[in-house]
This record gives sequence, C-alpha cells and structure tokens, in this order.
Amino acid sequence: MVIMKYEEYFKGKKITLMRIGLLGRGVGDAAFLAEAGAEVLVVDEASQEQMQASVDALKEYSNISFKFGPYELDDFSNCDMVLVGAGAPLDSIELEEARKHNVPLKQSAALFAELSGVPVIGVTGTRGKSSVTHMIHHVLSQGTEGGSVILGGNIQGVSNLQLLKEVKEDSMAVMELDSWQLQGFGWAGISPQIAIFTNFMEDHMDYYRKGGLSSEDGMKNYFNDKAQIFINQKDNAVLITSADVFKKAQELRGDVSLGQEVELVDDSSLPEDWTLKIPGVHNRMNAAFAYKALQATSLDDDLIKEGLESFDGVEGRLQFLKEDKGVKIYNDNNATTPAATVAGIAAVTSGDKDIVLIVGGTDKNIDLAQLVSSIRKHCKYVVLYSGTGTDKLKRLLPKNIDMEEHEMLTNCVKAAVAQTENGDVLLFSPAFSSFGKYYKNEYDRGDQFVAAIKNV
Repeated sequence: MVIMKYEEYFKGKKITLMRIGLLGRGVGDAAFLAEAGAEVLVVDEASQEQMQASVDALKEYSNISFKFGPYELDDFSNCDMVLVGAGAPLDSIELEEARKHNVPLKQSAALFAELSGVPVIGVTGTRGKSSVTHMIHHVLSQGTEGGSVILGGNIQGVSNLQLLKEVKEDSMAVMELDSWQLQGFGWAGISPQIAIFTNFMEDHMDYYRKGGLSSEDGMKNYFNDKAQIFINQKDNAVLITSADVFKKAQELRGDVSLGQEVELVDDSSLPEDWTLKIPGVHNRMNAAFAYKALQATSLDDDLIKEGLESFDGVEGRLQFLKEDKGVKIYNDNNATTPAATVAGIAAVTSGDKDIVLIVGGTDKNIDLAQLVSSIRKHCKYVVLYSGTGTDKLKRLLPKNIDMEEHEMLTNCVKAAVAQTENGDVLLFSPAFSSFGKYYKNEYDRGDQFVAAIKNV
C-alpha cells in the first residue's frame, strides 16, 4: 500500500537530477517528477549534444531545465533533494556538498521502495542477478492476476518512479539491483524484505579502484555497496545467498549483526528432475536462487516448477537467436565481465574447439587469466572488436589462436560468420563494457549485434 500520495511528496520541491543518461530511466524519472509538480533541474557532465535525445524527450515540460558540462556546487546545495543517477563517484564533491547542506540524496529504485511501501524482492550479485530477477517475476506473474507483480530496478528503459503509478493494494515488486542502485538503499537505510545475493566476483574496478586504491580496497568498496541489500533488513526478513558470500559478509562487514533468516544455496538446492530451457550449470544455480526466493513467498512447489521450466531466458543473456546451416548463434551481450564470458563458453560448448567467439571492448581492470584459458580450450576462432580491454586480451592470448580484429561490430559479425561451419557455435560474449562513439550503452550494442546477424 502506498505510504503517501506521491504528488504530495514531490509537489513544489526543487529537485536536482544528476546524470540523466540515455537509457530512458532518467528521462522517465524526470517526466514523473515534473508531472508530480516538482521543479526539476537536470545536470549532466556530458555535453548537450550527447544528451540531446533526452532533452528532446522532455521538451513538453516547462518545469524541467537543463545544465550540461561541469557541475556547479550551488545546484547541489540549493535544492530540496538530489536524485542521483548511476555511476556518481564515491568521493563526489557534489554529493558531499549536498550532505553538508543536509540535502537528501536519493536514488530512484530505493525511492520507489520507500514511497510505494510494497514488499520488495531484491536481487543483486556480480553475475546472475538479471536472470534470477526475471525468473522470479515470470513465475509470480503466472500465478497472479491484475498485473500486481511489478518488475523494476536495473531494467532496460524502465523508470522506477514511473512504476509508482502501477502500485496496487496487493502489489509486490521484484527488483534487479546493481551496486549503484544499492547505494540509494544505503542512503535511505532500507533493504528488501527478501534479498538475494547470488555471488561476488571482481567487477567495476574501473570505478571502485579510482584514486589508485589497491585491489583489496576496491573490492571492499564494491562489497560495501552490494551489502546494502541485507544490511538494513528486519528480523522477519530473508537473505538468500551462497556460503561464499555469507562468509565474505562476515569477514568484510563484521560490524553487522545478521538477525534475519539466512538461506544458503548451492548446486543441490534445485531438484535434479527439474529441467530448464536455458543452458548452463550457472543457470541451474540461478534457478536455485529463484526457487528459494519463491518458496519464501509461500508459493507452492508445483507452481514454482511449472514456472521455472517454462522460462525462456533474458534478452542478451546467453539468448539463443537461431540455428543457421548447423551453426547455433547466441547473443550473450550482457556478459560484461571475463567470468561471465567464461560461464557462457562453458554453457554452449560441446567440449571441443567448436566456438567462434566475438569478444572485446573497454577495460574494467579485471584479471583475464580464466578467460584466456577458456578461449584456448574451447574457441576455434576469435574475432576481436577494438577497445582498451581488447588490447590487453590480445597481449595475453597464445600466438597459435586464430584471430582477427575489427573496429565495427558489423564487420566482426561478418568475419565470425565466415569462419563458422556445421556443428559450430557463434557466440557473442564481450567480457568487457562498450561505451563510446559506436554505442549509446550496452543494450544498444546488443541490438546492433542482433541486427547484424539478421543482415548477414
């Protein structure tokens, strides 16, 4: 049940929206705030030319104004709230300025949870959070009429504030929560009622090790954000995680008393006779996390089994596109870490050198040893698309690996298709992030790959 009418909460407030982005989430949040009667100032370090699509999408709102380029500190002290987009630096002087003037810092996923008052199932982890989130939502939606299961958090193009319009008296929300969104939960002092923390591996070190921090300190910063999913849980809440994550929580967050119910998941947690449509051992683990979360909602096992076995997977996450002339083609676009690509390779290989891999992008300062070993063992040909991470990977790959490099993804696809034959797998699994002149964001990259496959 909604705590308050959101129009009353936002009406007349001066809100600085920091980092609007191009994914559509920030645009939706800004529109929602304007419609609720707030005076919205959008600030973004990017140029207006880069953000013009977002400006155009909001041109009908006279109570939204824009500033692009270097931030001005007054915009963070002379307001009633700062709504912070993903990726604001941990040591941001702008956010510190807001704190000095007692201006609340908010993040849209946490603000949705605060204002809606609905039970939240939150999912985080370095890998698997998207699949687990969508599995849970899929199963719950099958047994719920009236659209009362809300899907939010880190969902492509979805504004979390706009989701407030969907809240009903019997609603619950399933939210994929990345580390930046969990910063907002920490600021608000809240955690989901059911929290799933799938795993914890090296990622985003280009963000968490800024300022020359050690790898150990970077991982502590990263874990501290992830830990907000359970830090503020009540005693009647549930934390579903692995033994490894639970141990790390005790080591790195020894100041926290875990009073909630803790459910540990391993590879035996999912019944052996349950069959999934999506490939890979890692996806059985994802289903095991979803299973335990769904049990925590008191859903019947038969309904859970039916739902998980009918789940088709998530776009861009080891998504089977088609089989053409005996070649199976997978879009694993959202594998943005070496570990995710290693898991993707393991899921689709027959055990031989049967994979033509498209890989590459922007370096995230993560160790590549396991990726190199997996490529050497399972890939017959590697097509690299250019980037700082690609440069590092090239130096580590053995000289006897057949490979070529292209700057454009369309050319990578043409080259990869040319190297395939009956029985092969064409796998697009980047292992790195990819921003810059060719892609608006990671989803745009995935869309470009799908389009290129259709055109070849």
